[in-house]
Amino acid sequence: MFNTLEDYRGIIGDDVIAGIHAKARRLLGRRVLHVNSTYQGGGVAELLASLVPLTNDAGVDADWRILLGTYDFFDVTKRFHNALQGGTVELDERALEFYEETNRAFAGWAQLDRDVVIVHDPQPLPLIRYFKKRQPWVWRCHIDLSDPDPRLWHYLKGFILRYDVMLVSHPDYLHEDLPVPQRIVHPAIDPLAAKNIALDDEELARILARENIPLDKPLMTQVSRFDPWKDPLGVVEVFKKVREEVDCRLVLCGSMASDDPEGFVIYEQVAQSARELIDSGDVIVIAKDSPSLFINALQRVSSVILQKSTREGFGLTVAEAMWKGKPVVASHVGGIPLQITHGKTGFLVDPRDLDDVARVVIELLRDPELRDTIGAQAREAVREKFLITRLLSDYLDVLNDVL
Repeated sequence: MFNTLEDYRGIIGDDVIAGIHAKARRLLGRRVLHVNSTYQGGGVAELLASLVPLTNDAGVDADWRILLGTYDFFDVTKRFHNALQGGTVELDERALEFYEETNRAFAGWAQLDRDVVIVHDPQPLPLIRYFKKRQPWVWRCHIDLSDPDPRLWHYLKGFILRYDVMLVSHPDYLHEDLPVPQRIVHPAIDPLAAKNIALDDEELARILARENIPLDKPLMTQVSRFDPWKDPLGVVEVFKKVREEVDCRLVLCGSMASDDPEGFVIYEQVAQSARELIDSGDVIVIAKDSPSLFINALQRVSSVILQKSTREGFGLTVAEAMWKGKPVVASHVGGIPLQITHGKTGFLVDPRDLDDVARVVIELLRDPELRDTIGAQAREAVREKFLITRLLSDYLDVLNDVL
């Protein structure tokens, strides 16, 4: 069952809904297609699962296609992902041919004939090369492009130049060397999705008991993919420092996205590094596609939420926790500072300074009044800027400009 715009009236008010319908009016009958590389296990998939039905409800025909790729293809594109966020990559011809051939094969049978095509992230980026362009194409990049590997960026620009506009999440991701129109569109959360809806105490207890999450100690929690940029190993080290001062428990919860084969490697590293703490029950590591209601419940019962990323395109887990009225301690990187006002709606830290991260977490664990104050202000900040209806409005602006 999908939500309609009317379902959000009590959250955002009538003026916002009327504004969305006004923007959609000029697009009635137009057909929009989104293309990405996975239907679950990542923030892009979660966004599209809400955005596409709401676009349809506004009167604009929207659809969604998934690029089919093998493990080897996603191994290549994960290397691209890392290199775009500041790592390095070997651009061997075989990998590039595999990358392009996967897109060529998908283009051979996928039905992409719509009035506008919106392509998400690097995986399906080359699709545009293999179609006779009859409509505007938009490339939406959700990752940090502030310091990409120069050779990879030069290679990918060959595809980006064919697009009508590029959308990014942060001003730092704009590129002066790219002669294509670029716009900033912030991601958003869906307050009525299973991951964010309100849960009563009885529901919370039932959901957490099913997953064997004890509540005898305060929880510090990080919800994110097992990715080197999310630094789960660093989170474990912070926890070791925190537990010297406050008796608490750490929960690391991350799904395994089908387009991220590196996740299994990082999970094994965490499991080995924290083996004794895991065996004692002081650290709980969850590495599976957990139900959204469980993620919701876990965030709601946690005392402190962490997001200790070293690079972050935007980091919607921050907004998710803030919407639930939880204090978030997060890295001052990527799109996270766009969400948090330090000391008012959360705390921004240097992810390399483990002592300072631990200090802030300890302060929050010891001060429930501070947690409540920060949490209340955090929820209102999300309501103002980072709800799915705001994102829909932004996308309608883009569509009105390109069509």
